[in-house]
Amino acid sequence: MILFSSAYNFPTALPAQVRPPSEYELKAAFLFNFAKFVDWPPNAFASPESPFLVCVLGTDPFGITLDNALREKVIADHPASVARVKRVADISGCQILFVPASESHLLPEVLAKLRGQCVLVIGETNDFASSGGVIQFTLEDNRVRFFINPDAADRAGLKISSKLLALAKIVRDAPPGRS
Repeated sequence: MILFSSAYNFPTALPAQVRPPSEYELKAAFLFNFAKFVDWPPNAFASPESPFLVCVLGTDPFGITLDNALREKVIADHPASVARVKRVADISGCQILFVPASESHLLPEVLAKLRGQCVLVIGETNDFASSGGVIQFTLEDNRVRFFINPDAADRAGLKISSKLLALAKIVRDAPPGRS
């Protein structure tokens, strides 16, 4: 929309009203950016031509947002792809696995299934990272923040950039008997 300035009659552009991104639009962008700051070993992929698979377990809170965020993107020299998996039994082959709040009760089963696999496990519930997840989203002052558990990343054989670690709150595994 162009209006005229009253002082000099010059056209003045008004900024378009833009809605702020939703929580899951931000989280989708974070997933892509996290991937750029993590090194996966070659054995994390079935072949050099395999896609970089970002999986969402169970009920998908992203909808089309995640697909849009990853469309035509390349991660670790692999084309990015999104998969929705309904069961823990089907999570093999993922490089990133997002565990939404609705599926957080499955974290122990997820971690057991992925033991020894190079998967960046990301969730959004309290104590997710200290319970063995690698990255945990949290909302603070209406902003998306994140925790990283380097112990979990090491177990998964993933190397997280010091640049990403510097932006996160670092948490460690919870002591045995406490979650």
